[in-house]
Amino acid sequence: MRRREFVITALCGAAVWPLAARAQQGGRMRRVGLLANLLQNDPEAAARLSAFRQALLELGWLEGCNLQIDARWGVDNHRIRQNAAELIGLAPDVILANAPPSVMALQEATQTVPIVFVNMTDPVGMGIVQSLARPGGNATGFIVAEFGLSAKWLEMLKEIAPGVRRVAVVRELSNPSALPQFAAIQAVASSFRVELSPLGARNASEIERELGTFARLGDGGLIVTRTSEPIAQREAIIKAASQYRLPAVYPLRFFVTAGGLISYGPDTIDQYRRAAVYVDRILKGEKPANLPVQAPTKYELVINLRTAKTLGLEVPPTLLARSDEVIE
Repeated sequence: MRRREFVITALCGAAVWPLAARAQQGGRMRRVGLLANLLQNDPEAAARLSAFRQALLELGWLEGCNLQIDARWGVDNHRIRQNAAELIGLAPDVILANAPPSVMALQEATQTVPIVFVNMTDPVGMGIVQSLARPGGNATGFIVAEFGLSAKWLEMLKEIAPGVRRVAVVRELSNPSALPQFAAIQAVASSFRVELSPLGARNASEIERELGTFARLGDGGLIVTRTSEPIAQREAIIKAASQYRLPAVYPLRFFVTAGGLISYGPDTIDQYRRAAVYVDRILKGEKPANLPVQAPTKYELVINLRTAKTLGLEVPPTLLARSDEVIE
C-alpha cells in the first residue's frame, strides 16, 4: 500500500469511524459539491471552505475516506452556470451553494439534487423555497440578512462621518439582491439628507475611475453592498476609498481587516459551519424540504481605527461601545 493510502486509511480508522459509528453512518464514499461565486485564490474562499471541512470532520466526514468534495469557483454568471452544470453531471449527494447567483443556476439545472445554500437573501421572494419554515423543494439553508439591514449602513456612515452629503452605493447590477439592498438604502436617504449615486463594480479600473469622478464633487461617502462583484473587487474598492478619502461602510468583516473603515454584517464563516450540519443531515437521509431556512445568529460591527485616523475621523464613543471588534 502506498504511503498516502496508508495515511488516509489510518485517519479513517482513528478519526472518522468512531464518530461515524455514533452517527450510524454507512461506509460508502459520499459526494458533496460546492458552488461558490468567489475566486478560488480569494483568502475568504479558503477560510470558508476550511470551516466547512472542519465542521464536517467533527461530524464524522473526512475527504478521501468517506467523503469527496468537488468545488467550483467563479464570479461571472456565465462561469457560474457552467460550474453548476458540471457539478450536476458529477451526480453529487448534495451541493453547498454560496449566494443567489449560484443557487439560481443550480435550480435551473436540477429539481432533484439536494441544495444547501449559504449567504442567501430572500429565498422566498426569489422562488427558491416555498416558505422559511417549510422550504418544500430541493433547497434549504441559511439567509445572510434581511434587506432592511442595508439601511443601517447609511445610518452608520452618517454616525461616523456626519458631514457626508453624497453617497456612492457600489453594487452588482446582475445580482438579484442588489436592487432590494439599494432600495432599502434609498428609502432612508432623505431622512439623512443625502443624495445617492449607484455605481457598478465590474473591474478595478472602472472602480477607480467612477469613484474618482464621484469624489471630486466633495462631501462624499461610500456604501458597498453585499454582492459578488464588490466582494471580488474589494482590494480595488478599499484602495480607491483611501485614495479619494471617502469614508466607507462595508457589508462584511473581511473588508475592514483588509483596510476598510467600518463594516456591519453577518458572520459568513459561521454560515459554512452551520451548513455542514445540514449537509450531514441530508447525507443521513433527511430531505431539504423539511429543514427550515435559518437566519444568522450573529452580526458583527467591526471598526478600523487606523483607517479612521488616516481619514481624519473621530469615531464616536457610542459606536465604539457597540463594536464587536476594533482594529488599532
